[in-house]
Parts: sequence; C-alpha cells; structure tokens
Amino acid sequence: MSRIRRNPVLQWILQQCGDRKHFLNLSNREDRDQVKKLLDKIETLITINGGRHCSVDRSQGETLRKEMTDLTERASKRFDQVQKQINKLKLQIEGGKVPPDHLRIVMIGGSFAGKSSTGNTILVKNMFNVNEKGDRTTHSEIGHSVVEGRRLTVVDSPGWFCFNTLQETNEMDKLEIENSVNLCPPGPHAVLLVVPLAINTDESYLRVVQEHMSLFREEIWKHTLVIFTYGDWLGVKTVEERIESDEGLQWIVNKCENRYHVLNNKDHSDKTQVKELLEKIEEMWAGNEKSYYEVELDRAAELETKRETGDKMARRLKKINERKSRVMKELIGDERHPIRDIRIVLIGQKCSGKSGAGNMILFNENFRITFERAWLKKNYQDHRETSPCVKHEENFDGVKVSVVETPGWFSDPTPPDWIKDEVLHSVSMCSPGPHVFLLLVPNGRSFTEKDLKALLEIMKPLTERVWRHCMVVFTWGNWLNDVPVENYIVREGKELQELLEKCGNRYHVLNPCSYDDPVEVKELFQKIINMVTQNRGFFTTELEKRTFQNLPWLGKQRTVTEDESNQREQDLIEKMLKALSNEPEDPTVPVTKMAHSMDEDYISDSKSNLI
Repeated sequence: MSRIRRNPVLQWILQQCGDRKHFLNLSNREDRDQVKKLLDKIETLITINGGRHCSVDRSQGETLRKEMTDLTERASKRFDQVQKQINKLKLQIEGGKVPPDHLRIVMIGGSFAGKSSTGNTILVKNMFNVNEKGDRTTHSEIGHSVVEGRRLTVVDSPGWFCFNTLQETNEMDKLEIENSVNLCPPGPHAVLLVVPLAINTDESYLRVVQEHMSLFREEIWKHTLVIFTYGDWLGVKTVEERIESDEGLQWIVNKCENRYHVLNNKDHSDKTQVKELLEKIEEMWAGNEKSYYEVELDRAAELETKRETGDKMARRLKKINERKSRVMKELIGDERHPIRDIRIVLIGQKCSGKSGAGNMILFNENFRITFERAWLKKNYQDHRETSPCVKHEENFDGVKVSVVETPGWFSDPTPPDWIKDEVLHSVSMCSPGPHVFLLLVPNGRSFTEKDLKALLEIMKPLTERVWRHCMVVFTWGNWLNDVPVENYIVREGKELQELLEKCGNRYHVLNPCSYDDPVEVKELFQKIINMVTQNRGFFTTELEKRTFQNLPWLGKQRTVTEDESNQREQDLIEKMLKALSNEPEDPTVPVTKMAHSMDEDYISDSKSNLI
C-alpha cells in the first residue's frame, strides 16, 4: 500500500479502475485462497456490469492482426540479415584472422539499465556492486577475469538519468562516463551500449542516447554492440520482434550495424549467453579496420588532471565547512534558546524533490509526489497550469514544525510571475515569518546559469535580506551514493557556487532512500537552529516587520533587522567566516565531522524528539 501512496501513476490507474485491486503473492503458489478471492472480485465486477462483457471492434482486430503479421515478417528478415553477416565474419576468423586473447570491454548506458549486473554476468563473478537499495555506480570501475579461454577486462561506467539530456547530466557523471574508455588502454575492443528491453525508446530517450554517445568520437559506433538486458521480459517473443516494434530501437541497432545481443542477468545457469556474446565481439573485431577504439592520450591526461584537481578542491571545501561549523558552535553556543516552532518554506523547480523533502521533514506522507505527472506535462501538455502553496504541520515533542511547499516551475530563466507571487505568499502562510527557505537542487542533474537566474528571479521580491535565511538542500542524495556532495559542488562550477555563496555556504543533503532514518533530518534541523540563532530570529518582509514587531505575544523574539547593532554583528560573523574560507592552512584543532554531528542538548535520537 505504501508503494501506491508514493506512486502517482499507480494512483491514477487505480482511480480509472474504480479503486478495484487485488494482491497476489506469486512466490506462494500453495495459497489457493488468494486466487479464490480474486475470482470472487471478478464475479462481483461482472454483476456490477450487468453481465456485459467488454466489446471488441472486429475491424480493429483485423488491423491489429495484419500489423502483427507485418512485424513478424520484418523481424524474420532482420534475423536473416544478421545471420548472413555473422557467417561472413566467421569465415574471416576461420580463414586465419586470429582474435586477441585479451578482450577489453566498456559498458555505457542509462542508470539502472543493468550495466553492473551485465558486467558480473560477463565476468562470471561479482565484481561490480549490485544491490536492492538502488545504489548506483558513481565511478568507472574495472573488473578482470578469464572466461571461455579469454582474458577479459570489463569497465563499468556511471549511467545517465534516463530523461536527462547531455546538458542536464551533471559534470561529475559526464567526466566519469567520458573517462571510462581511458581505463583500458590503448582502448576497448567493444563498447556495450546497455539498453533494457522494457524501456520505451521514444524520441526523448533516443535523443538522450545520441547525445551521451557524442561524448566520444563518431568512430565509437564502429566498436559498439547493443546489449539488451532483462531478457526474461521478452517471454515468447523474439528480440527481433521487439526491435521491429520500436523505431527508436531500430535506429540504435542500425547505427551499430545490426550488432546486438540479449542477456538475462537473472539466469546464471545459462552459460551459452556469455559464450555467444564473446563470439559476437570477436566477429565485430574481425569486421573492423581498426582493432579497437583508440583513446586520445592528451584527452585522457586532461581528464585525469581535471579529476584530481576537482577531488583536491572538494576535500578542501569539506575541511573549510567543518572548520566553519566548529567556529559557529563556539560563537553562538551560549546564545541558544529553547525552540518551540520551526517554520520552513520549500522552493525549487518541478521534479526537484520538494514534496519528498517535505514528507521526510515531517515524517509523514502529507505532500503528494507528482514526479511522473510533472514530467508528462513537461513533454506533452500546456505548461501554464497554476497551483497554490501547500502547507502541512506536525508536532514533535511539543515543537511545531510547519512546512510550506511553493509551486515549482519548468527550467526557465524567467519563471511566470504567478510563481513569484506564490513564493511571496508563502511568507504570510508562515506567520509571523519563516525561519528558513530551503532551496532544493537535485544533484542528479546539472545546475546551469539558467537555473541560477530563475532562482534569483524567484527570490527577488523578498529583497537581498532573504539570503540570510536561505539554505541549499541537495535532493536525490542516493544519486551521489558514496561520493561527498562537495565533489558535485566543485565540478558543477561557478553558478552553483554563486548560489551557495549567497546562502552563506549553508547546504545539506537529503537521501529519499533514507525515508525512515531520522539522522539526516535531525542534522538538517540542527543546521536550521544554528542559522536561526545566528540570524536572531525569522524572516519578515518590511510590511510584516512593522505589523509584528510590536505585538505582545512575540515576547523577546527579534527579527533580523531589529536594530543596526545586530546587523553589524551578523556582518562581522559573515566576514570572519568568509576569511576562514580563504585560510590556506589546515586547522590546528583535530578535525571532527561537525558538519554531520548533532548537539545532544537540543536533538535526541528518537523521531518523537527531533528538535
């Protein structure tokens, strides 16, 4: 049931079916009661429909049968062409052209296409990490083995997000993907383009494949073979029938000169599928003028330097922020006051993870996650749909946490005016004012100049004072896996770094896969509390400041602009923290992970005592 609540597509399907559903446990075939209950539900449905069946248009059926016949004929023709091609190449090998005894293979493809599983199947051992938690490959990795009398080197590369164009793929992933071919010098004999059979290779998917393959020279297609994963998905169909049913797959296969192979990575008992794949790689080798895709040594050296420099800068950024956290704790340690409520506003583009972040913060599924529907609207519908801010609250051990989700916008440097109006309206929904604006940035994609301009435009009505109350929250933390977020920050470049600087270099990572783990949320609350203490209060517009500052129920709580002395004090703190960022020496105090530590006086270990 929780999967249904988190999946808008399933919710829509259920709504269309009048909420009729049944659960089957296919692994427990001894339980016949579940089948009996299903048949009872079907009989009830028949009764409701007055015994009427779903009518079928016979002419439409005839048309469908003709289409299936044509498809089968085209599939048979493709199969024959492939067999002729294979036989021709086999003759070259049998005629004395000896294949290399050491094959170098690189796997390229979208994320979760099954590259790591494919690598393990080819190497006949578990070299690459595959688990059910959804952790992805973040670095290009190398595996070695001897299979079918051949020495194999297999490189697994990070995948791109299935919808992201090359421009939308973050710089960290692009660097790793491009560098993958450099890990098996002088170059790979075969590049396996991994495509899951269940994917819909529409125009958008095809464009994504084309753009990411453009990271390499055009010559790479001469050494590329398509690997279709999830072979069990075919059922009784042939792979040729699947190819002929999809124009996108036809383009990819034709681009690879009809070189393709099907793998079922779940069936480890079938030894022939790897043997046949290696034979196809050797046949491709025999048909190519050049034995392998030759890497450019200058470019390889450039990428390695770029990687090492980025890693060094990321480590330095991490140290600086750990140092600043320690200093801030010393500066504001004696000024903390009991927190009775925290008011949060979430701001970000569509599909940035606002709803998921709100649910994580409140430990409840209050906000509706609409990722899939938002994506469909981006591609196929009018973008002018408006939606208001949404507010939800929860209480944790006497502390009220309020979260306002503002509407998102599609990637555009000039978002609609109504979005800015709603963001301004969010302030009044957090009366007397929000403590923090969380600016959500999904690290599974790039952060561009266009994205920065849009955020600056959105925040403009709130004046420059608002940035003292802003923090960047990186969503899709699972995309980073074991990579520090600082690596993403450094490699994305000046636009993201400019946004962070405006936010006082305050940032946090949320991993949607850690939904039931309170640690990440506790750390976020602690950072918010530190920021509120430093700001000496919450954010208000000038009009609200005049309205609220004299109300007796506010007590001693002060706003950020209450008097000039507080302003000067904050300026001094910010200058000192900025100076720390420019300090080259390592801290004399032993490094501890303060950026990820919790103040136990304020935050306990239980979900009920988050603050």
